[in-house]
Amino acid sequence: MNVAKIHDGLHIKTFWEKKINSGSQHAESEEKRKNTSALEKLRDEWTIRLDHRTKHLKKLNDDVRKVKVESADQT
Repeated sequence: MNVAKIHDGLHIKTFWEKKINSGSQHAESEEKRKNTSALEKLRDEWTIRLDHRTKHLKKLNDDVRKVKVESADQT
């Protein structure tokens, strides 16, 4: 095999290994950044708040309907 081809092959292999390494490091640092982000915690808190609000409004609506039915029954 030609020495130039071997050198080119080694150069290409080294180039892509560096690219893959760099991409892996970038992905890892991005994952660490996401894990330390407060966004997920805020989403969870808002989900809980919205669930409580929905339950409260449903209960309030049920109570209003119950009162209307009771007042209609009395008349």
